[in-house]
Amino acid sequence: MSFRKENILIVDDDIDILELLQRHLRSMEYHTFKAVSVKEALFILKDTFIDLLITDIQMPEVDGLQLLKFTAEHYPEMPKLVVTGYPSVEGALETFKSGVVDYLTKPFTKEELRIAVDKAFAHGQKRTAAKSMDTKPINGKYGDMVGASEGFQKVTNIINRVNDNKATVLIKGESGTGKELVARAIHYSGKFSRAPFIAINCGAIPENLQEAELFGYMKGAFTGANENRNGFFQAAQGGTLFLDEIGTASFAVQTKLLRALQEKEITKVGSQKTEKVDIRIVAATNADLKEDIKKKNFREDLYYRLTVVEIEVPPLRERKSDIPLLVEKFLRKYGVEYKDRLLKMSPDALAILQRYHWPGNIRELENVVQRAIIMSDGLIDVKDLPDFLKHLIEFPDTGFVPLRQMEREYVKRVLLHTKGNKTKAAEILQIDRKTLRDKLD
Repeated sequence: MSFRKENILIVDDDIDILELLQRHLRSMEYHTFKAVSVKEALFILKDTFIDLLITDIQMPEVDGLQLLKFTAEHYPEMPKLVVTGYPSVEGALETFKSGVVDYLTKPFTKEELRIAVDKAFAHGQKRTAAKSMDTKPINGKYGDMVGASEGFQKVTNIINRVNDNKATVLIKGESGTGKELVARAIHYSGKFSRAPFIAINCGAIPENLQEAELFGYMKGAFTGANENRNGFFQAAQGGTLFLDEIGTASFAVQTKLLRALQEKEITKVGSQKTEKVDIRIVAATNADLKEDIKKKNFREDLYYRLTVVEIEVPPLRERKSDIPLLVEKFLRKYGVEYKDRLLKMSPDALAILQRYHWPGNIRELENVVQRAIIMSDGLIDVKDLPDFLKHLIEFPDTGFVPLRQMEREYVKRVLLHTKGNKTKAAEILQIDRKTLRDKLD
């Protein structure tokens, strides 16, 4: 059976209804994902591009209405369809407020389901067409990114200018600022969103395997090459290839990448035959590539090929006004996952988070909120925050911090720079490893 490209997520705690929906939708040649709870549905939404949500309302723990509110906020362009055995006027009104296109009452026929699904997709296409006329952040959200600061608006404005073309983009920013989210926003907010998005961390691939993994290889090209194999370039055909930590790419990969950008063609390892590729390259780095060029570690001609468009993602300390929106996002994301309910944070705890300078950026904030959710009994308060943040209670207005805390944060920044390599960190700090361990303890 050949499936269409549309992915449909169906959510219902009734296994029989779930199976029935899946059978009907498969016979219509849709690809389906099943979830028996809102919690399971959120895991699927996190990792999968979903074109249509079909959900029941009455479910144990977190109900379907909460799922509809969550998707309306985080996936506003995704059409939603409700199937329920407990219809009510109040419930119907509440679901339509959350962007639901249609409302089916159990039992329903296959034809009724087909009509509702067609209507939902037609509605989704209208919304997408309207969105393409003016793609601005909605309620502080853009794709999976959130923010309202000037720095955030600057990033989204550039995304709007590049999302419908295949210009090469270089995203720059410190670790933890959300560079991959920017790359995903470029892809999924534009007209190529149905094509593949392939994300690769160049730093995670051993240097001797980078070329083969990216461009593919022929049988017998090297020991262990037992078959012809496509690489990530072929997998991203027609879509976007995101190359994170591009500064770690080997010189061999840099040379072939330059050719791919210039000639729109690649060559597999062990082959003499070139293959045409039609993809958009989005690269990202937390390193200073111009400094790497001076040190002869990065090709200057490749750098200028990559920077047709450049996006600078600001660190969190320069967009602190976005912290309440980010906290709300993480509370929704992890509250359901860890506590099976939506949680709130006290104003005092939020104020402390806004005073901190966040050397680890959004990734560090996300980890702090996760920990606070786990430690809390309900409303997240100051007592649920990590100890290293609590000193800010004593210094609410000055912005000054104890010397010990400043030293600790500087050590953490050096470790982030060395990617956790304690030997290199000790060399930069001009202390021995034992002293470094003591400071970390």
